[in-house]
Amino acid sequence: MERRSFVKYTAAAGASLMLHPFASLASPTGKKIKLAQAGTGHRGSGFWGEDLIKNFGEYIEFTGVHDSNTGRMMRAQKRYGADVKAFASFDEMLEKVSADYIIVTTVDATHHEFIVKALKKGFNVITEKPMTTDEVKCKEIIDAEKSSGKKVIVAFNYRHSVHNMQLKELLAAERVGKITSVDFHWYLNVYHGADYFRRWHGRMNKGGSLWVHKATHHFDLLNWWLNSEPVEVSAYGSLDHYGKNNAFRGTNCRSCEHKGNCKFYWDMTKDARLMSLYAENEKYDGYLRDGCVWSNEIDIFDKMSAQIIYANGVTVNYSLTTYSPYEGWKIAFNGTKGRLDTWEDIPFMQKVQEDQSKKHAVEMSEADDGVKGEVREIIAMDNFAKKFEVYTTPIIKAGHGGGDVRMQRRMFIDTNDNPHHIMAGTRDGAMSILIGIAARKSIALKRPVKISELTDLVPKANRHDV
Repeated sequence: MERRSFVKYTAAAGASLMLHPFASLASPTGKKIKLAQAGTGHRGSGFWGEDLIKNFGEYIEFTGVHDSNTGRMMRAQKRYGADVKAFASFDEMLEKVSADYIIVTTVDATHHEFIVKALKKGFNVITEKPMTTDEVKCKEIIDAEKSSGKKVIVAFNYRHSVHNMQLKELLAAERVGKITSVDFHWYLNVYHGADYFRRWHGRMNKGGSLWVHKATHHFDLLNWWLNSEPVEVSAYGSLDHYGKNNAFRGTNCRSCEHKGNCKFYWDMTKDARLMSLYAENEKYDGYLRDGCVWSNEIDIFDKMSAQIIYANGVTVNYSLTTYSPYEGWKIAFNGTKGRLDTWEDIPFMQKVQEDQSKKHAVEMSEADDGVKGEVREIIAMDNFAKKFEVYTTPIIKAGHGGGDVRMQRRMFIDTNDNPHHIMAGTRDGAMSILIGIAARKSIALKRPVKISELTDLVPKANRHDV
């Protein structure tokens, strides 16, 4: 067995460096980049708000905020700075605000409304993933970007993790030859997984199902790793655990009569930030952040599997489970010369014991530092070989394996650092959600669905030449 560690980029990555496609959006030296935001919920006011100011306040400043919930909007305004203006009307904000980017962090199904309006008013846009939730809205965004001459950046933070970059480099270097098939399995534990069913994400008309909201992360990674685009999806899915699948239910955890005998009871009152964000502002729109995971209104899938055929001939077998005892993922790439295997956070594979109830919250709050003495491994084994090779990178506990802060740094500071075309635009956003949309339709129609049924974008066998 031979071990190799990656420090930064291999020669393959260096060869792929190119001008950042959004470099022209950066402000002149010494002048802060101006941002305005639509959507000030947990992700919006945290990662795209207070965290952004804390980490990159020297380079950026907020000029305006908008949210349909007045309380959350005013809370964000207070925390972002004295000069930030709050707008009850998004249209008014676009008319009056000075901004280099509009950041869209609203409910997924409304992303297109804000993106299209901002583009038409001459603004560049940064949008949280997923870009939107169906093929019609997707086309509206692509058409608006084309006609406006402005650009949309889709925030695919998981590309930027150190581990995922290392995997990309090995694939780009054809370490195990031409890839022919992939097995990719993602596990959400009963704490983090259940949380999607407490929130608006549990409603199809809000988040497009976890095929779109959550799996867009995973599908984008596949598209990027394989440097190709999907042509056909066959899928299965059902709601077997949450929603209607329980003998009792309530409205929300705080007011529930079943707290004593429900394993999924969650005490939001112990989280000061969420109480401030949501409980104190329920009076404005009635949204309950601690909704019941057994609600009859839940209509998304909690068990999903799909087979994806790519334009370059690769076949992917994918699954997502939302009620696993542990959280993590594993993937295997089968190539003409061998196989790559890797994983994240599978306890028995990582040989660690973790408190699964706190795992996600701890990850999202950790500093961007490697964990001393702990590494992630990628196993490469050649056909006919007697030994395997291990590539390692440090485990970074910060948000999305360190991807969060690295993505924002590339957006606002290191704008020429674009290894392997890591910065994502509307085509990347479209090709990730179209897999999830096709999966939804495949389940409904009980047949494979071609990407060409959903878009006039022609899938490419080789997305980029690197």
